[in-house]
Amino acid sequence: MILGIGTDLANIERIQRALDRFGDRFRDRVFTETEKHRAERMKDPAATYAKRWAAKEACSKALGTGLRMGIAWRDMAVTNLPTGQPVMEVTGWARERLSEMTPEGFTATIHVSLTDDHPWAQAFVVIEAVPDAEEGTRPRPSPAAQRTLS
Repeated sequence: MILGIGTDLANIERIQRALDRFGDRFRDRVFTETEKHRAERMKDPAATYAKRWAAKEACSKALGTGLRMGIAWRDMAVTNLPTGQPVMEVTGWARERLSEMTPEGFTATIHVSLTDDHPWAQAFVVIEAVPDAEEGTRPRPSPAAQRTLS
């Protein structure tokens, strides 16, 4: 069952201006160490930051709150599986909100899709509730799902 859907479009040039103007103050307020490390290794760090910015906005919308009610930028973090697939991890209030949204007997999974085409970066987030399996009757959730709400 779908619990929430969110999308966001971010302007890469706007993110670059924020990086130029505010530097580490901006990076440290919005992004986790893992996100910063990945972005700084890329050919176009601003595009990577913009995709993650859009993903955080989209996730907050899928959580039904937007960036209010105690949710913080760093409560949502985009990491990548070894295959490169982006994965949204939530902590703090975002994790509490996800837990509140998830019906008993279900496990929440956050699906995220990112893309960019200069000057735009876009993210889609879908929060899905998957029924918990009875022991031995269904395969275990993916590692991404287990990290999301375990």
